[in-house]
Amino acid sequence: MLHTLVVGLGRSGEGLHLPSLAKARAQAPALFAPGPVVGFDPFRGEVDGVLMTDSLEEAARSAPPQRTVVHLCTPPHLRSEPLEHLARLGYRMVVVEKPLAPDLVELAALARLRRRWGLDITVTTQWLDSALTRRLRAAVRSGAFGELRTVAVRQNKPRFTRTAEEPGHPTAFDVEVPHALAVLVDLAGGADVTSASLDDMATDRTTLPRMGRARLGLVHHRGVLSSVESDLTSPVRERRIVLEFDRAVLTGHYPCSAADHTAQLSVRTPGRGPTRSVFTDDALPAFLRAAYSRYAGSFPGPGTLPVQVEAARLLAEAKNLCAAGSRKREVDSVVA
Repeated sequence: MLHTLVVGLGRSGEGLHLPSLAKARAQAPALFAPGPVVGFDPFRGEVDGVLMTDSLEEAARSAPPQRTVVHLCTPPHLRSEPLEHLARLGYRMVVVEKPLAPDLVELAALARLRRRWGLDITVTTQWLDSALTRRLRAAVRSGAFGELRTVAVRQNKPRFTRTAEEPGHPTAFDVEVPHALAVLVDLAGGADVTSASLDDMATDRTTLPRMGRARLGLVHHRGVLSSVESDLTSPVRERRIVLEFDRAVLTGHYPCSAADHTAQLSVRTPGRGPTRSVFTDDALPAFLRAAYSRYAGSFPGPGTLPVQVEAARLLAEAKNLCAAGSRKREVDSVVA
């Protein structure tokens, strides 16, 4: 049985991880040690159902490092220091919030920490454990519809208030896109960025640079073309993925919020009308059960870390491409 320590009780720690941990503990009680989840956050007081501690050292006395999974729910740019602190205390099993790293410098720093301390890191991109993704993965691997040719992902939702109140993400690439990138790498393999762009989030009261719409184009080493568009200024919510094969088009819709854990998948083939299936898809508890099962020794191996490293590299490449374009426009403006 494994204990749980949550470091960072903000939106992701308290709002996402704790409720999903409660579900996972109810669904697979043999994986989890009895007693409350242990928490540490220097900016929070009491949290319902959590044994809050005043330091990581105190947390280590309540959650033995060798048998504890740490949920590190700090922003990506505030990750290396607490991760090293945890490693020095003896923690090795760590679930980190997405993205794995905001840039190549931080990605290299995490790689050094992982090698030095033997850390086993899992990134919270629960779409990889989604029931919808499993169906899409099976379609790709079976070859039933021929070769995969293109994949398009659209992640649209209005995020004005949270973006203004919680400025923890440097760009719109860091909010929803990591989920899509992990799925694209999982389905189609490694890739190179062919295009990337960022728009500002503008309202009648303020403008938040680079936090509006993010677009990304990829060419995968297997020849598949893919694209991601994430619009945080959209008036509607949508998480849609479209896979085009030689002989079929599959359109999937991921759940859009915690209010309804239901996914949909339609399959359209030549000469036939689309077939549609609707099914339960509560991905985050499924992701946590899978992660804890692997940490408990049921499923040895590196997990999805290689996919996450590639996704983080692509994310950094896209940001660099946008930054280079922005610098060029500034230079052109000065010259003009």
